[in-house]
Amino acid sequence: MKKQIVFAFALFATSTAFSQTLKTHQDSVSYALGVSMAETIKKSGITNYDQAKITEAIAAALSGKSSMDAATADKIYREESKKIADAKAEASKKAGEDYLKANKEKSGVKTTASGLQYKTTTEGSGQAPDANDKVTVHYHGTLIDGTVFDSSVERGQPATFGLNQVITGWTEGLQLMKEGGKTTFYIPSNLAYGNRAQGKIAANSTLIFDVELIKVEKVDGTAAAPQGAPAQKGKPAEVKPVEAKPATQPATKEKK
Repeated sequence: MKKQIVFAFALFATSTAFSQTLKTHQDSVSYALGVSMAETIKKSGITNYDQAKITEAIAAALSGKSSMDAATADKIYREESKKIADAKAEASKKAGEDYLKANKEKSGVKTTASGLQYKTTTEGSGQAPDANDKVTVHYHGTLIDGTVFDSSVERGQPATFGLNQVITGWTEGLQLMKEGGKTTFYIPSNLAYGNRAQGKIAANSTLIFDVELIKVEKVDGTAAAPQGAPAQKGKPAEVKPVEAKPATQPATKEKK
């Protein structure tokens, strides 16, 4: 891994010197390695590099005369990657907080004691789930900038899962609904994936879900205490989150 990092920078720096005419199999393999490594570097988020220094390091590393050992290079790389990731996470958190602050003032939006925001678009008339039940839903999940990260609606197939298997915002929010109802949930990062990045979801992201509750399947057992009463002004918010298993989407690990 450590050698790959050094080699990745080497290939990326010299890729512009590659001939666009790949005459041999070796040419093609070499160019493919360059493209692959360059993509790895781009995904790292590191942009403050000096290409001349990269070129210098290539020659030294390949000749065995590098002034920096692999362990030191790996340490610097990891520290820089973490610094970039932390900055992005902090920016994402601030953007989410600003969004929720403005959103809570909009007509029809309610805020629970935990900070979950929701807006009911269609009142349901069936039974309501508790945190121990299974539900069948259609949902459409986006980031605050409108990016779609998951959608059973787009897949054309509802999802079924236990409310004790999903993020806390879902566990709480679905208990505010009844079968046949439609609600939009605005979920703060601490009720979603927190500082964990999940695919298109950056660390500390606020999530938005349009949810239709199709069916509730009652499950015997002790459910968590209901949550979700609108917060009272002047009363400290009390959060009693239901522990949720990490997932890349608010559904069971196996898609139906």
